[in-house]
Amino acid sequence: MLKCIQYLKGADVMPAVAKVVVDVPTQQTNQPYDYAIPAALADQVVPGVRVVVNFGNGSRRVMGMVVELPESADFDGELKPIEEVLDKKPVLDAERLALSRWLADDSYAFWITCIQTMLPGALRTETKLLKNHQQVVVDKGRAQVFAFVVPALTVAQYQAALATVRPNAKGQLALLQALIAGKIAPDGIQVSHLEKKLDVDRTTINKAVTLGWLRAEKREIYRTPYSDLDDRDRTQPLTLTAQQQTAYAAVAAAVTSKTAQTFLLEGVTGSGKTEVYLQLIAQARAAGRTALMLVPEIGLTPQMVGSVKGRFGSDVAVLHSGLGNGERYDEWRRIARGEAHVVVGARSAAFAPLQNIGVLIMDEEHEATYKQEDAPRYHARDVLLWRARYNHAPVVLGSATPSLESRARAEKGVYTQLMMPKRANAQPLPPVHVVDMRQSELDNESGDFSQQLLDALKTRLQKHEQSVLMLNRRGFSSFVMCRECGYVAKCPNCDISLTLHMDTHNLRCHYCGHEEPIPRECPSCHSPKIRYYGTGTEKVEQTLTKLLPDARILRMDVDTTRRKGAHSRLLKQFGNHEADILLGTQMIAKGLDFPDVTLVGVINADTALGLPDFRASERTFQLLTQVSGRAGRADKPGEVYIQTYNPDHYAIQLAQRQDYERFFGYEMHMRHEGGYPPYFFTFRLTVSHEVEDQAAKAAFRLADMLRDQLSDGAVILGPTRGAIARLKRRYYYQIVVKYKREPHLTATLAQMLETTQTSSRSGFQIAFDREPLSFV
Repeated sequence: MLKCIQYLKGADVMPAVAKVVVDVPTQQTNQPYDYAIPAALADQVVPGVRVVVNFGNGSRRVMGMVVELPESADFDGELKPIEEVLDKKPVLDAERLALSRWLADDSYAFWITCIQTMLPGALRTETKLLKNHQQVVVDKGRAQVFAFVVPALTVAQYQAALATVRPNAKGQLALLQALIAGKIAPDGIQVSHLEKKLDVDRTTINKAVTLGWLRAEKREIYRTPYSDLDDRDRTQPLTLTAQQQTAYAAVAAAVTSKTAQTFLLEGVTGSGKTEVYLQLIAQARAAGRTALMLVPEIGLTPQMVGSVKGRFGSDVAVLHSGLGNGERYDEWRRIARGEAHVVVGARSAAFAPLQNIGVLIMDEEHEATYKQEDAPRYHARDVLLWRARYNHAPVVLGSATPSLESRARAEKGVYTQLMMPKRANAQPLPPVHVVDMRQSELDNESGDFSQQLLDALKTRLQKHEQSVLMLNRRGFSSFVMCRECGYVAKCPNCDISLTLHMDTHNLRCHYCGHEEPIPRECPSCHSPKIRYYGTGTEKVEQTLTKLLPDARILRMDVDTTRRKGAHSRLLKQFGNHEADILLGTQMIAKGLDFPDVTLVGVINADTALGLPDFRASERTFQLLTQVSGRAGRADKPGEVYIQTYNPDHYAIQLAQRQDYERFFGYEMHMRHEGGYPPYFFTFRLTVSHEVEDQAAKAAFRLADMLRDQLSDGAVILGPTRGAIARLKRRYYYQIVVKYKREPHLTATLAQMLETTQTSSRSGFQIAFDREPLSFV
């Protein structure tokens, strides 16, 4: 029976009831509570609106989400009433209310946490205590409203008004003359624009309103990102190649028949997947339906948004974390109001408030960024598949290097496989040269550059062509060490070395953000022999500037793209040939399409291979194949250089040949031998505490509980210390469960959630992660 909260005794009539999920994320409150609907709010309380309720035994006022209006309460006592309704219309429709419930069950997260994940940050509330000790729930959502004025009289009336104005009232005269001349549009003008246009002040405009010449209005103006793209000439659909037409026709048939079919579109880089996406979106729009398209990260958004807006203009809304809160709020409302019917965005855009979706597209479906690392730990692919079933619409998962899980499902017929093995412009894939760095003679001057890669860069500079260089590590160097005693500068909060950043002249932890000055001597033995080891994008940029002083270099990593709009600005500069070399981390490996890029260089291809992760080879192969595809995408032939200390590793050998089919077969054999996905399902439990002994004991208790409840077919690994044992002053232990069919797992995990909830009061944190993408 659902719990509810007693309010007043002695009521003769049972009031109307709403089931409300309250904003108190604990296991004990992870359920709807019954609240009475006051008569004054009866027309406003509907499923999907946010309300303010009094929760608990005291006077705690919190936000809640109405999820149902039952015919009667499950509790036979008196109910507390809903105190306030925050929304004029529901912020979650029936589809996304059902989606939030599924998401909570699937990810073992609190229902209210899932609801908040689906809403823009501006729709989250905070409770404040006023001076009179009264609690109020404050809504953060604010529309952008501006003052407008509208002409209120006829031309003849304005002409008559001229005679009443003093000759020295220059502002009023200018305003009347502009109104007579029709320089102010009949539908009005923003006051600030009118001030600039006529060089009049606000007092003059207010006087005109008082005299009845103008009518004052307040109007909302959306904060619209990428609005500069809306007025450009629309691009026209291209004639599809034979392989594009085959792929398009298969998905278009499912759009027309409203079939929830999943397609895996495997197309080499440059095969024209984007044009297929655009024409499928057009097909859905022609049928009166909407479309949703995901890209793996905001770094890819500018170019993809340019392509989609180029075809569909202001009918496109954009959602990603790089937007300001106001921009995301306004874009979300444009979608919810039915003013935008095509959505492009990163992971969180999977929850966009679209209705009647006709096609759902996930570009670069293999990317790990589609998995949310914090609660709720969902994968955007699973969200799209759920919404596809709800809307009876097809899903397109596109990639040149599909995840092994997706490709295995295609092999079994769970997904429909579509192949595009040739580039759309009939250009061959670029030749890939593997440089064995064990044989390269490096010195302080050449840094991390082999002579082969350096010569190739010089050739491109002479030809006025562009190059892309990838190094999967930002910062100046990976660590600082004393050559005398071996001391390594480590983060005081995490079990990891600090990274040197020369631009800010400090050491920084990339996990918790801790910073400290660069030491002049060893803090341990006071030796001056403290040196920087490893490499990073900053250091490579510095080296490259010395080696190629005439080259114009752009660096693109997390540090240079912190500011809003930085991704777009850097890519626009590179696209405008304001730089010869684009140097960056893996964010430059995917989706970029610049016709004059003829050289791609990978500084160190081994970064991921050394990680204790069963997906290390897959990620290395995918990254190298993706970044290689940035070269020679137009008429000019391209070339790729991969520098590695492991030239014989199968992931690098097969990436050189860009042979996904051979890699898939080999890697699937390795997964089968090791008992890893896609042959097994996996689940990870993580326990953390500020005291390591406490974290370890709790992890072993949870492991014992799992062994008692699960079958002999389940493989339980651990508990083991986390790959980074200490993070943000907390010690981490993890348990991994591998299984094929485990009927008692869901019930066991639910029981564990219930029993571990009280542990959080003692400083424990327990995290559940279904199908983690990494065990590191």
